[in-house]
Amino acid sequence: MMLPAVIALWFAAWALNEWLVRRRFASPALARVRDLAVPVIFGATLLMLWEAVTRGFDVPTVLLPPPSMIWERIVNSVPILWADFQQTFLKAVLSGYVLGCGSAFLVAIAIDRSPFLQRGLLPLGNFVSALPIIGIAPIMVMWFGFDWPSKAAVVIVMTFFPMLVNTVSGLAASSHMERDLMRTYASSYWQTLFKLRLPAAAPFIFNALKINSTLALIGAIVAEFFGTPIVGMGFRISTEVGRLAVDMVWAEIAVAALAGSAFYGVIVLIERAVTFWHPSVRSARAT
Repeated sequence: MMLPAVIALWFAAWALNEWLVRRRFASPALARVRDLAVPVIFGATLLMLWEAVTRGFDVPTVLLPPPSMIWERIVNSVPILWADFQQTFLKAVLSGYVLGCGSAFLVAIAIDRSPFLQRGLLPLGNFVSALPIIGIAPIMVMWFGFDWPSKAAVVIVMTFFPMLVNTVSGLAASSHMERDLMRTYASSYWQTLFKLRLPAAAPFIFNALKINSTLALIGAIVAEFFGTPIVGMGFRISTEVGRLAVDMVWAEIAVAALAGSAFYGVIVLIERAVTFWHPSVRSARAT
């Protein structure tokens, strides 16, 4: 009887979400509450359906554990999960993300100044971006050792090219008329860069930052499969899969998903604060 009731609740929640997204609230506060309530309702009903299906059909926990079992594992393994989070996210992901995106931004400025680099470095960057992680990770482990610096090096390689291409494209986004206007004011290259071209490139840059926020976490976790100390999300996943402790694997996946979503959300908030003038941000706030 539990499964039909959960399915009925699922359709009721779906109807409620449809009603909420079609409503237009005059109060911005109510609109924000609506925007938060819709994904929360959808996620909660999805977890309930998952729980009902796994319990109702006696799905083996090795194949798919119920959410309650995963939550119990999370609660009972907080010290292990926190140590893995520190090793993978706070060390490898953040350091590689900052170095990869920062170096790509500086190289994009150099490419913008030099047509030679634009014709010679961009094709090379395209080649590097096509290299598979499973080919890069063992090499980085041999170069930088088994600890987090080798995982940060993989993250740098993965995040460099998306940032480079988007920044170069963004620097070319300003129109010729706007650049001619800056020349009539006798503006130097750097004045034009900071006052016109970088603001115009900001949406492109933040697009790359958002893409890299997920790529960095994926790259670090995959890199840990090829050699790491006895700590880290990737190490824990590979180890617990071998022991058939699938609930721990899902606990690590849940922590990684929450960390990646939070990281992405922080970038989005910074983007809205920096590019508040952009039409896409203004239209999103208006709705």
